[in-house]
Amino acid sequence: MSNLKMKEAALIYLDKSGGLQKFIDDCKYYNDSKQSYAVYRFNILINPSDVVELDAELGNHILHQPLKAAQVFQSVCFIAVKTLSLIGQLQTETQINIVLKLTHLPPLPSYGLDLCDFPLDYTSQRFYMMQGIAIAMTTVTKYTQGARFLCSDEACPLSKGFQYIRVHVPGATESATIRSDFLCNLCASSLQEDSKFRVLGDKQIVEIITTKALQAFQGYSNNQPFRFQSLTIFLRDESVNKMNIGNEYKIIGIPTCVKTSQTVCIEANSITFCDSKVPSEISNNFRCLLSLTSSSCWKFTAVLANIFASQIVPPGTYNLLKLCLLMSLVQTSDRKKELEDCLDILIITSDTLLVERLLNFSINLVPRGICHPVSTEIFPTLSRNKYGTGAVSIQAGSALLAKGGICFIGDLASHKKDKLEQLQSVLESRSITVYIPGKKFGGDIDQQMTFPVQCSFWSFLDMDSSSRRTTQKNNALIGQMDCSLIPANLMEAFGLLINCNESSPCHPLLPTVEHTLKKAIDPERLLYVASKQFTTEDFEKLLAFAKNLNVEFSLEAERMIHGYYLASRRIRTDSIYGSKLSASALRYLVSLSEAHARLNLRDKVLKEDVLIAALLFETSLTLKYGAAVFCVAPNAVFPFDLYNEEYLEQRDLYLTQCQRQLEQFIATYGPGTAIFSSDE
Repeated sequence: MSNLKMKEAALIYLDKSGGLQKFIDDCKYYNDSKQSYAVYRFNILINPSDVVELDAELGNHILHQPLKAAQVFQSVCFIAVKTLSLIGQLQTETQINIVLKLTHLPPLPSYGLDLCDFPLDYTSQRFYMMQGIAIAMTTVTKYTQGARFLCSDEACPLSKGFQYIRVHVPGATESATIRSDFLCNLCASSLQEDSKFRVLGDKQIVEIITTKALQAFQGYSNNQPFRFQSLTIFLRDESVNKMNIGNEYKIIGIPTCVKTSQTVCIEANSITFCDSKVPSEISNNFRCLLSLTSSSCWKFTAVLANIFASQIVPPGTYNLLKLCLLMSLVQTSDRKKELEDCLDILIITSDTLLVERLLNFSINLVPRGICHPVSTEIFPTLSRNKYGTGAVSIQAGSALLAKGGICFIGDLASHKKDKLEQLQSVLESRSITVYIPGKKFGGDIDQQMTFPVQCSFWSFLDMDSSSRRTTQKNNALIGQMDCSLIPANLMEAFGLLINCNESSPCHPLLPTVEHTLKKAIDPERLLYVASKQFTTEDFEKLLAFAKNLNVEFSLEAERMIHGYYLASRRIRTDSIYGSKLSASALRYLVSLSEAHARLNLRDKVLKEDVLIAALLFETSLTLKYGAAVFCVAPNAVFPFDLYNEEYLEQRDLYLTQCQRQLEQFIATYGPGTAIFSSDE
């Protein structure tokens, strides 16, 4: 009686939810097909909340005994097919394969599977919800979805018909579905598969890690030990290719144990992309600072750069670098990141220790800040799949793991030539192509897969390395840096080249030394008032708010950025080598302008933002190629030490003068001037 009641409830639910009509439409497809089927597969969408309200027992079966619940729906669907004459070829109930697709699970702790907990429950054969980041995936292969078996004794009645049907169930291996030791229930003769009725489906294996595991890749430790390991997800049929490496997903599935490898895996039932955007509010201290500096478009970001990372370097030091880091951080995004948003930075420095500390500190302020471990690969690599499915496993690498964030790859000179060439290609194309040789991995043909690389790259180059000192050459051009240690094309591929010289007037040596000594004595001590007023958490909230601002260009800003780009391209072009500005130069200028506007917590890009972008970009061009007509001082963005309001006012006056010079430069060399030919 209980089983009959659940069948009635299942039929009522199918009718009310529209599932019955979808089932009838699917049956029509099978009935109209000229092909003969041994197994008819149907997906039924289930809302557990609605089912529980309708019939608690059926809802309980769906949540805790899904295989038995599927049998209830199988029986209901078979009766519907026979009653309504939906599929003429269907003979037995076992030919119907029902897959229940859940919309969600109850938001209760017992239905969540924490990938950091041990041991994982893989014996209950019920649904759990887990959340994680895809770090590896295989190519798509085939598996046996269903098969027909016949009695080998021709005299036996079961040597015909569709009495013996095998279908895949969660956790079953290929050998469990297709075996040679099945016996006939009637005469005990061996069963043989009717291979022409075998039904194949698509299968893909994905590895995920919990989001908390990213701590291990951020180059920073809070001295709290934690354990994590990847979890294997089996995707089948319509779920195949629904996950991308680097994305975060919520997965509903059934945990099982793969006996061949003695590992726990999940048979995925439904997959949902996680939008990790979290509403964030700015601290009161930053709100107050924004209000106090509202009379200027430049003061707020100047103060931010001045006080940023005061736990690592004293306020007022490395301001140019800190401003660029903040601008790169606000160009990361929790939403679907556009390729144009990336802001790559290459730092030339003689103090790699401090710079490395500063970069490691900064990447921890965004969710996807990855410090590339030396022992691993930056870009995807291939390996053999450990589950023996014949598929190739593609491992993410640091760049894909940093999707929507920052990938800090350390000292550029520490990477081999082939890796640098690969990096250059990625910086230029914003994608990486993985070639899969068929012969090496047991396939028939060669394959290739292309992945978008949606992160910003940070790196540095040591000016004081022994190899650099021995190969250094005299520069003929004013302002040009000697970067002969790395290929010129790679240096060009980085959007920003920054010179951090600690002994320059912009970076006084004594405060840095004093800061380092005090921190060595008491690492937890807050040495400055700014560190107490504007904490690391405050900066995290500020960046979380700023990076999700949707900004648009004002007409003035748009004209100025295009004018500067065309004028700069014109003066840096010769008849032999062509233009020194790459095709991505305009993209970087746009990204810099947007970043400065976001850092100012504005949703509109003004010409003042374009000025900062132009000064930073021109400084970078000068380091690469030497000074040009629009001559910019190395410390143009921070011409004075920012001690008080008076110095901020002096900086504003200086930047206003620079803006007039930029407008004059555009008027002289930009579009519409006599110096441009008709072709240009």
